Amino acid sequence: MRTYHCLPLFIWTYMFHTIDAIPFQEKANSDLPSERIVGLTQDDGKTLHRTKRGWMWNQFFLLEEYTGTDTQYVGKLHTDQDKGDGNLKYILTGDGAGSLFVIDENTGDIHAAKKLDREEKSLYVLRAKAIDRKTGRQVEPESEFIIKIHDINDNEPKFTKDLYTASVPEMSGVGTSVIQVTATDADDANYGNSAKVVYSILQGQPYFSVDPESGIIKTALPDMSRENREQYQVVIQAKDMGGQMGGLSGTTTVNITLTDVNNNPPRFPQSTYQFYSPESVPLGTHLGRIKANDPDVGENAEMEYSIAEGDGADMFDVITDKDTQEGIITVKQNLDYENKMLYTLKVDASNTHPDPRFLYLGPFKDTAVVKISVEDMDEPPVFSKIFYLIEVDEDVKEGSIIGQVTAYDPDAINNLIKYSVDRHSDMDRIFSIHSENGSIFTLKPLDRESTPWHNITITATEINNSKQSSRIPVFIRILDINDHAPELAMYYETFVCENAKPGQLIQTVSVMDKDDPPGHKFFFEPVPEFLNPNFTIVDNKDNTAGIMTRKDGYSRNKMSTYLLPILIFDNDYPIQSSTGTLTIRVCACDNQGNMQSCNAEALVLSAGLSTGALIAILLCVVILLVLVVLFVALKRQRKKEPLIISKDDVRDNIVTYNDEGGGEEDTQAFDIGTLRNPEAREDSKFRRDVMPETIFQIRRTVPLWENIDVQDFIHRRLKENDSDPSAPPYDSLATYAYEGNDSIADSLSSLESPTVDCNQDYGYLSDWGPRFKKLADMYGGDDSDRD
Repeated sequence: MRTYHCLPLFIWTYMFHTIDAIPFQEKANSDLPSERIVGLTQDDGKTLHRTKRGWMWNQFFLLEEYTGTDTQYVGKLHTDQDKGDGNLKYILTGDGAGSLFVIDENTGDIHAAKKLDREEKSLYVLRAKAIDRKTGRQVEPESEFIIKIHDINDNEPKFTKDLYTASVPEMSGVGTSVIQVTATDADDANYGNSAKVVYSILQGQPYFSVDPESGIIKTALPDMSRENREQYQVVIQAKDMGGQMGGLSGTTTVNITLTDVNNNPPRFPQSTYQFYSPESVPLGTHLGRIKANDPDVGENAEMEYSIAEGDGADMFDVITDKDTQEGIITVKQNLDYENKMLYTLKVDASNTHPDPRFLYLGPFKDTAVVKISVEDMDEPPVFSKIFYLIEVDEDVKEGSIIGQVTAYDPDAINNLIKYSVDRHSDMDRIFSIHSENGSIFTLKPLDRESTPWHNITITATEINNSKQSSRIPVFIRILDINDHAPELAMYYETFVCENAKPGQLIQTVSVMDKDDPPGHKFFFEPVPEFLNPNFTIVDNKDNTAGIMTRKDGYSRNKMSTYLLPILIFDNDYPIQSSTGTLTIRVCACDNQGNMQSCNAEALVLSAGLSTGALIAILLCVVILLVLVVLFVALKRQRKKEPLIISKDDVRDNIVTYNDEGGGEEDTQAFDIGTLRNPEAREDSKFRRDVMPETIFQIRRTVPLWENIDVQDFIHRRLKENDSDPSAPPYDSLATYAYEGNDSIADSLSSLESPTVDCNQDYGYLSDWGPRFKKLADMYGGDDSDRD
């Protein structure tokens, strides 16, 4: 900047130069420090202004994308301190200084060293200063300025999407908004028309239009039908420079779909439908399908079928298949060819979601005629009822008719029918049926108490065609008769207190009857042959009876238990009766009647004995026990020692009779021939004078006595005992009185000796060892007989 002198001419010259060459200087320097104004006041009131020295340059703006061969001139820095003698040096710092922007340090001219792009950076902030080359002192303070890049139209408009998708309902009016597209331009919107975008439609006319400023696509034709055309492709162009010649442009594609509305009623493709049905079809059978066409889709094409009128409206029904939108004709009632052969129906198909906006187009339903022909079939017999209930008394005699079923052939031929009982439903063959007339009769007696109900199945079959048959359930209820006597409901055992008073209730009894109990009345009486003076039976008139005392006080010592028979009978015909016995024990009770003891012995002890007497009785009992123990010990000491003393622990199985016999002269007590002939043992002869006490069961064996020696006999017996499953699980000693056949040695036993040789010497037995010591003492000593 120049130094502003006080002369008005200099001020005007500076202002003119600034306004002419640098129009945006004031704006560019808005961020610089404000100038200091010094005011001088004279006597005449005039004010003089003087500003500080400042910078001056010629240009603030630079065009982008410069394509010239020389560097682009930006501007010039100059100070009024520059006399042109080269003493000052200009220095440039800030954004792009030295790389994008270079300065001539002598003249202050600034040039752009490279091509600039406003879209990358539109504003550069730089700082300039001037220094004296000799002294290095700044002649002007450092000042900041801005270089702004001017925009050129080098960017075409771009849409936010390459492909848009939209939809609009069919039959929409003209001007209905579909979608808005948006394009952006990277150029400067504040400088010229480079960023001013205008929209136009290149493809999609005459169906759609676009607003040139907002980019909103709208319908251009009325009542467009989806059924005629559903998809549209629209191409939209966005052009800058306000759409003028030379502007850049971009395009996008918009796919528009017409959505369906319910503007079409359903229509049957034909006016009449024909179906055929056998008369024997079950209920609910599908006879056929009909379908009305609706060009709409989705819920707009949903329809419902119904029978409007016709002579078969009660016989048939129509249901709607939601998946296929078809009407299904079904059988509602049983058909009968002999009754009616042809039915006519009128079926309506109507939309379930009509649109009120299009009701003016006509009724949204259609009607078709459905004819159904019934075909004759050979039908099975038909029973007169769907089930039969028969009631019969349980005492009915065998062979009695208890009921009847009837069936008929519905065909015109009217074939004969035979009846039979399904034996799978009557496994016990209790019932049978007459094959011609359907009469049911019994084969066995009936018992309501064991089986109160019988459920059987009756089959009716055409005689000429056994394949045509029908089955019907028959429920037979067995009615009760009074054939069981009432009984006590349980075993009653009660007690009466010794201190009971006359008229006290000690027990209430009830009864049970196997017969059907409702309405039964039971009565209680004492047995006429047994009039009890101790107790009274009182009938409560409610099928129970109370047992009352008749005397004052009872004694356990005299009678501890009473048996009271009760006669029970009912009121049905024939009258049934029975006798029940009530056991009554006499017990000791407290004052409140609570039982304490019912034993007579306890009464004697507690009533008549003192403590000393009880102690004396206990001592006597102890003494008796001691005597018994001593007696048993003495008996054991007096037992004889065994003939064989063995160190092995052998457990013997012994059959004990506890009888020594009467000697050789006694031929009735014991059969001596058993010891002489071992075969006699096989007959298992018992004693004739006493009943033997058998500890173990004697096992019969096959006789092995003839022509066999002792060794073979023992081996066979050993093998036989080892294989015996009834043998004990421990080692046992089996003893056999068998010495073999034709022994050359005489028997040592004296039982068979005809004479007793008292002079025989048995001293040699002492030499045989300890096993024969007992025999030596018995026969060798003088005291053997006494022992």
